[in-house]
This record gives sequence, structure tokens and C-alpha cells, in this order.
Amino acid sequence: MGERIIRVGHSPDPDDAFMFYGLASGRVRIPGLVFEHLLEDIQSLNLRALRAELEVTAVSAHAYPFVADNYWIMKTGASMGEGYGPVLVSKRYKTLAELGGKTIAAPGELTTAALLCRIFTPELKEAHVPFSEIMTRVAAGEFAAGILIHEGQLTYQREGFHNILDFGELWAGKTGGLPLPLGLDLVRKDLGRELAVMITAALQESIRLGYEHRDESIPYALKWGRGIETDLGERFVKMYVNERTLDMGEEGRRALELLYSLAADRGLIPPQPPVELI
Repeated sequence: MGERIIRVGHSPDPDDAFMFYGLASGRVRIPGLVFEHLLEDIQSLNLRALRAELEVTAVSAHAYPFVADNYWIMKTGASMGEGYGPVLVSKRYKTLAELGGKTIAAPGELTTAALLCRIFTPELKEAHVPFSEIMTRVAAGEFAAGILIHEGQLTYQREGFHNILDFGELWAGKTGGLPLPLGLDLVRKDLGRELAVMITAALQESIRLGYEHRDESIPYALKWGRGIETDLGERFVKMYVNERTLDMGEEGRRALELLYSLAADRGLIPPQPPVELI
């Protein structure tokens, strides 16, 4: 029998690339399986997950309630902010009150950034824009403000943007310091639990290997850094690839349940799904 192909979807971003370095380089293997990597922006992966296209995929935490029938949440691979997260920024305005009723740029219908905006700042109007265009289009005056994810969270100040609201800081203050769930890795249920557990263990080993071989994994990850320098890129990777990425643990699970409870109470997602970790 030939080897089975497992398609793995993840974002072309430094943190995701770092996590999957061990698998992508072939240093981490599962006998009988071949991993094919599909790199797309997170909103595209969210849409693929709605169609259950990929066996393993990164998604926004926001997307999981819509795909829970077909996927399990992997305990490893999550991106969680520890007191930081998506940032609402503006060139023209400095306070949230000034933005009331205005249109802001958000990075995608099913992104967690958009969900946080709807939970905590429902007075704002959203327009959905590819995340890589948000700073440029806000600076050009097309939108009053925009929500930054990925490395833009580290570079906006030097480009003259004002921090209106850090959703990670807001979340930490309202939850007693729980991490903010932003991204998850999922494994499709039709693979069966045994294989799903093996794939989770392989991803966990891939993350460990990235840390053990940073002289190779960091340069690999920065291929998707959109021009940011090495020090800044390594800082960004460390923000979102940490001990909770290896295993989100009980606090991570509680944080997910709270996010879904808040969203379900406002009618923003389907009834809260059970948070079962593989």
C-alpha cells in the first residue's frame, strides 16, 4: 500500500511556519503518512474548514464553532496571547469614543479579531480587508482605523499609528489574566481518534524541534515575515509560540470556553460547542 497523504493548512506567517518547521523539513515523520503543506491566509483556511477540505488545518478560534461537527481541537499548536493580542489602531484618531459609528478595517469575517470587535466594540462598523492591506488602507484614509494581527502588532508605532485598543490587554483585564485564544489547529474527525492523537504528537514534536534548532527554524520562519528584521521576527514568533502552544492546558481550555460563552450569549456563534482537546 502507498503512503497516505495528510494535507496540512497553515498561514504563511512566521509563527505558523516555525511551528510546522519540523514537519515541513521532514525531520518529524509518521510512518505511512506524507504531509502536504498548503499555505494560505487564515480567512481562506477558515473557509476551507467550513467545507472540511483539509485533514489538518489552522483556523481562527472564532471559526471552530462553525466546524465542530467535522473537527477536533488539537491541544497543541494554538496561538494564545498572554496580555497582548489584536490591536485597533488609527492614524487620525486617538480614542475609541472618536471612532463611534465609523467604519474600521478588520482582517476577515471569521477571524478572532473580528469576533473580539463584535463582542467588545459593537458600536464600530466592520469592513473586511486582507490583513496585509490594513495598515496601508488606514494610512490612506480609506478607513478610520483597523485591527492589526501578525507582525503589524509590533511595527505600527514606528509607522505613526495610535493604539486605540489592545484586545489582548482588554481580555486579560476582564478575565483575571486568562490567555486570549486567537488561533487553533484542528484535525478532522474522520481520521479516527488514534491517528488524530498521533498527528497531534507529531506537531508537538515539530514545535519542540523548532526551539531546539532555532538557527535553522527562525530563518525558515522569517521567509514569511514580510520584510521584518530577524530580531523583530524572532520576538513575534516567541509571542505566539510558547509553552501554551505545546499544550494549551486547562487554562487554555477555560479561555476558549469563556470566549465561546461570551460570543454565544450575543448570538455571534452557534450554541457553544464542547471544548474537547485531542
